[in-house]
This record gives sequence, C-alpha cells and structure tokens, in this order.
Amino acid sequence: MTESHTSVLVVGGGPVGLALSCLLSGHGVDHVLTEARPATSRHPKARGVSARSMEIFRRIGLEEAVRAAGLPPEQVRFYRGRDLVDPDHVRTGLVQEPDEGPEHTPSPGLICSQDVLEPLLLRRAEELAGSRVRFGTRVVSFADDGLGVRAVVEERATGRRYRLRTDWLVGCDGAASTVRAGAGIAMEGPTGLGRYLSIRFEAPLGPVVADRASASYFLTVPGRGGFMAVDNDRHWIYQYPLGADAAADPTDHRFLAGLIRTAAGIPDLDVTVRDTMTWRMDAQLADAYRRSRALLAGDAAHVIPPTGGHGMNTGIGDADNLAWKLAAVVAGYADEALLNTYGAERRPLARQVIDISTANATNRAGYRIDDELLLTATYRSAAVIPDSVLGPGSADVPGPGSADVPAPGPGSADVPGPLNTYGYRPGCRPGERVPHVRLTGGPAGVTSTLDLIGSGLTLLAADSDPEWQRQAEAVRQAGIPLTLRTIRTAAQREAEPGQWASVLGTEHADAALLVRPDGHIAWRGARPADLSTFPALVRRVLATP
Repeated sequence: MTESHTSVLVVGGGPVGLALSCLLSGHGVDHVLTEARPATSRHPKARGVSARSMEIFRRIGLEEAVRAAGLPPEQVRFYRGRDLVDPDHVRTGLVQEPDEGPEHTPSPGLICSQDVLEPLLLRRAEELAGSRVRFGTRVVSFADDGLGVRAVVEERATGRRYRLRTDWLVGCDGAASTVRAGAGIAMEGPTGLGRYLSIRFEAPLGPVVADRASASYFLTVPGRGGFMAVDNDRHWIYQYPLGADAAADPTDHRFLAGLIRTAAGIPDLDVTVRDTMTWRMDAQLADAYRRSRALLAGDAAHVIPPTGGHGMNTGIGDADNLAWKLAAVVAGYADEALLNTYGAERRPLARQVIDISTANATNRAGYRIDDELLLTATYRSAAVIPDSVLGPGSADVPGPGSADVPAPGPGSADVPGPLNTYGYRPGCRPGERVPHVRLTGGPAGVTSTLDLIGSGLTLLAADSDPEWQRQAEAVRQAGIPLTLRTIRTAAQREAEPGQWASVLGTEHADAALLVRPDGHIAWRGARPADLSTFPALVRRVLATP
C-alpha cells in the first residue's frame, strides 16, 4: 500500500467534521477528511442551528447560505396541542426573541434541517480543501505510536486501500465512534432514556398549519410524539415514541401513514412515507477528549438528548475550540500541551448541556429553546488568564454583568458550570466570548466586533495606540501571529456610542483584550510598561515555554 502524510486526519463528515474541515482550512492546516457514507444525510435529523453556530458559520463564509435555506424566523415557534388541529393549542417562541431587549449577536439562530445543512457545509469544505475531503472512504484501522498515527484507509467503491500518516487524528464519527473505541476512551452515563421511530413523509399540511406554523409540534395527551417541520408545507418528520406499549413496523408504510393521520388529527390526510430511522435517546459523555494523538468531537465525545436542540451545536463549538489549537500546534508556535485545554474547556460544557437536555426530556410540556445559551460559555483553563492573577495596572475591575459568576447549571455542585442558564449578559471577563457590539462605517463585511477577530490571535483595543502596536510587534517577532484591531478608526465607530466602554468593564482607558481565534477572551489588561511582559503572557496562553 502507498503511504501519504497529512497534519490532521478528520474521521467523519457530518456537520461537526465538515465544520472542523472548514475551520482548519481557514487556519491553513493541511488535513484530510474521510466519511464512510457516499453522500450527505438524507434524513433531517438535527435542525436547530443556534446563534453561536451561526456566528461560526459567519466566520467561514456560510451564514447567508444557511439562513436562506432555513425556515423563516417567524416560524421558529413551538406548538403544543393534542393534534395539529387542536383549537386549544399553545404556541410559544424562544426564551428570548431576537427583537427583544439588546442585540447580543449579529447572527441569530434558525431552523435548518441536517439534510439541507450538510450539503452546504460539504460544498464549502470542498471549496477550501478540494479532494482532501473524501466521502465514500473509511478508516479501517489506526495505530498511535505517540509521535503520530498511521491509519489504513479504504475507498469503499473500489476496495483500494492506502496508508495515511497523520500527526493528529480527530474522531467526529458519531456515537458509535471507531476513533473513540480505538483510542480506548470509555463513555459514561445512561442509555435508553427513550426509543423513537422517525418517519420522513410528505403531506399537504401547509394550509393546515398556516395560522400556527412552528418549528416543532409537541403532542399532548392523548397524542403521541410530535411533528418536526422541514419546510412547513409538504415535507415533515413524525417522531413516534417506541416503548413497552408501542411498536411499529418501519417497512409497513400503510401502518405508518395511519399513525401520522391519527397524530395529525386528520383521518383523510394524503400521506406518502419516504423513509424511516429508529433512534435511541442517550445522555453520555466521554471520559476524556484526548488520548495521546487522538481527539474526539461532537457525538463521539458526547451524546446529548435532542430536547433543547443543543447536540449538534455543542459539537460545532467543539470544532471551533479545537481547530485553532491544532493550527497553533501544527504551525509550531504553541506546545502540544495547549490541546489539553480543549477537553478542560469543552467537557464541562458538554456535561452541563447533557444535564439541561435531560431535564428538558422529563419536562417536554414546559421547556423552551434557548438560542443564546451557548453564547454564555465561560472557559476556565490554562489558555485563559483570569483577571485576579494579573499584576498592578491590569484591568481588575469587571464590567456590568461580567462580575456575576454564571449561575450553576443542573447537576453542578459548588463549582458553577461554564454556561449561565439565567441568560446572556455581555461582558469582557477572560474566558467569555468577546461581546457583539454593532459597528458602522467600517469596511464591507465588518458590522460587529466579532468580525474583527482573525485566524490568529487578535489584540482588540478601543482606539489606535502606537504603544499597543509596539506590543503586538514584539509578539510577532517571537513567531506568534497576532493582529492589532481597533473598535474606533477614522471611519468606523460603535453604532451606539460608548457601548464598547460599557461592556469592557475597566477604569483603564488604554485597556485591551487578547482574543483567541475562537472569539473567546484569553486576557484583559492595561498596556504593560515592559515590552517583554506581553509576549510572555501570550506564550503562557499558548502553553509555550
């Protein structure tokens, strides 16, 4: 067999693997993605794309395409009734609607089903990486010698096998991950919380729901399961619960059509069943996100109940966190110890999301989708320098809201979870996502502070300051990519004057933020007097001696 080399091998071409490929390409990392399936998913599966995922898609040039393919914003509602024609139904929206209160993101979430989303991600990944994205290709085996991984890869159509040597292996290959099994990483947590038959079908339901169009239609007793809108017209999913008293033959389309008519409350509904999928609700978390040269992301690392719509979005967040760290290690300006912060930051977040989603599963009649939940993530790891450990002259004074420690999530003890379940409050505390502030007058495509964050580290300051430029140049001379960006320029300003100062939360007029490529703040402080101080601080973030 022939052998080739790549820096990163991504196993799995679902939304998480494809997002990781796009992000790695944006960081200039040579990689190969393999996916055993010959094509993208035909089943809608996951549908909710959160605000944080849309911000990531914005960065990789996909936001407009995903938004155009999704349901209209006015249909992101949640229906509860005995059937689809229940006159006493209840219809609710998101925990916070995009037009309620201050604007927290330039990219609010939406509903875009996985069978529509995956082709968009695949097209973008292929635009960026070309033939390095390989569907119909599976990893047969791999061996990790501590210095790299040697994988045996097979083209399924031809049976041809070849060896691929990689520095890093990332398993984005789902709940039954071969990478996780091969790395010897165990999963913990309950399985079998529920079993469901997912029926993809066509029916002329658009006129029926015209006055109650929603993203999800939860059926209350005596109804069973619920409907998920694909286009709120002809294309639908019916989720039928399979329990001790419920069974269904997935090959008997006449019987399945009867289930759909009963659930819809329309005995003469014209139904065409297209396909089915049986799935099980689990709530599991990997013991570790890294073992030697192998790392896990998405469902390979965590299996999250779908009640809440956070599973795919948590995986996309994994990809965003991991991509820049792999890029820094591959390029040689960060030590591989930086990769240990991936699990330190993302595993507690997944733990909290699992707990929240499991609680939702027992309260199906009451929970609402929180589009902004993942915006509240606050990381604690060696890749974040807390305000409290900085020296004199640093920004020790937190801003409005940011001083409040995020409220503990379900299942947490004395240590608060990384997510604030009480809602998003913008601030600039280290570990938080840099807040969105609307900008005006700047270059095309720059309408938010989030648009100022680049593929390397970003030093974000309020105004142009030659002394900060000297600090940035000292970091670049150390071989670390860093760009100085300013909120206010000759043409660019905050759309709401003074907003940046109000969220920055410091009495130091010359304070700046060191922002990681994933948009999370690594450090906040005043300009050091010694030119050697700031490069040392940046090396600390990157785990580089």
